Amino acid sequence: MNYQDTVNWMFKQLPMYQNQGKIAYKEDLSNTLLLVKHLKNPQNKFKSIHVAGTNGKGSTSHMLASVLQEAGYNVGLYTSPHLKDFRERIKINGKAVSKQFVIGFIKRNLSFFKTNNLSFFEMTVGMAFDYFAKQEVDIAIIEVGLGGRLDSTNIINPEISVITNIGIDHTQFLGTTYNAIAIEKAGIIKPNIPVVIGETQEDTTAVFTNISKQNKSNIYFADQCIKKSYASDLLGSYQKHNIKTVVQTIKILNEQVFNISEEQLKNGLLNVAKNTNLKGRWQILQLTPKIICDTAHNKEGLRYIVKQLEAETYNKLHIVFGVVNDKAIDAITPLLPKKAMYYFCRPNIPRGLDAKQLQSYFIAKGFRGSAYESVNAALKAAKVNATTQDLIYVGGSTFVVAEIV
Repeated sequence: MNYQDTVNWMFKQLPMYQNQGKIAYKEDLSNTLLLVKHLKNPQNKFKSIHVAGTNGKGSTSHMLASVLQEAGYNVGLYTSPHLKDFRERIKINGKAVSKQFVIGFIKRNLSFFKTNNLSFFEMTVGMAFDYFAKQEVDIAIIEVGLGGRLDSTNIINPEISVITNIGIDHTQFLGTTYNAIAIEKAGIIKPNIPVVIGETQEDTTAVFTNISKQNKSNIYFADQCIKKSYASDLLGSYQKHNIKTVVQTIKILNEQVFNISEEQLKNGLLNVAKNTNLKGRWQILQLTPKIICDTAHNKEGLRYIVKQLEAETYNKLHIVFGVVNDKAIDAITPLLPKKAMYYFCRPNIPRGLDAKQLQSYFIAKGFRGSAYESVNAALKAAKVNATTQDLIYVGGSTFVVAEIV
């Protein structure tokens, strides 16, 4: 199989959460443990930082990688989902894993995957760990895929555990309350391993404090620990929380065996997109008319987006919007501006919610807008209707943004 055949096989044959939703979620780590044993435990051959959270874990992971790269370390980065190409999930110093490695890894382990019915996510995590071990990275930033306690990445013994924040999302797996979701995220806290919490939240502080105490793990609330402000090339106003999380994490690394200077910290935060090739975080696609996209997709994330849109200057606001079919639309519609003109679309994945169905729901709530057959068709219509003084925002789902960046 060539690269495209290999990736097509992975997508087609194995359950994958981003395409199929709940049926791809496995409620134990037995398969992952079986896989890493088969691979001779590559996760034990490099240092790591484990990053969980409802929002911001992708940005935080990329920021950490960028800072460590500026300090001269050989840095692995595992994140999900990808925007354009599967290989974006597995990078070293910003460079995606080679097509040849992906092909070879699947070919070498194909029989094992089939025999043990591994999920897409399980074998992708195994691929990342195997690649980082073989390339002898100094440290790898490992982003949790979903939750924490039962996530396939949760077999590592990191230098630091990081939890950015807690929001109501993926309730079909993680629970319907902040407390229940916090317990799942806190599953990445390991005995005697320091943990950084990005945001102090009334409903979750006790959960994190108690679980850290049980594990004899020092706990740091970044928003309380870090008072100094730092700039970043990631322009979203919400990044201020992620920046503090990163700064506190780097501070702890410096107390261990790492050596990251203040200048390297600053440069890393200012060069995230360049160093890691991160896209889709308050990304400005063009200026006249101004077009901005962002992958925020739940209540907490979209609340920040709406606030930042309110700070922009424009005549009219056009919003290209699509969601997946398991999204809690009731939770996000009260946040969105009704004065905007909406261009409803369906992201091109099986979980994408039909554009006309989305339109009907919004119209019933007092919004204005039309349905389009694709994300690009919706964006094209918005460009036709917008003047040079207008603003176009594209979002609602990672998979909507993936089609236009």
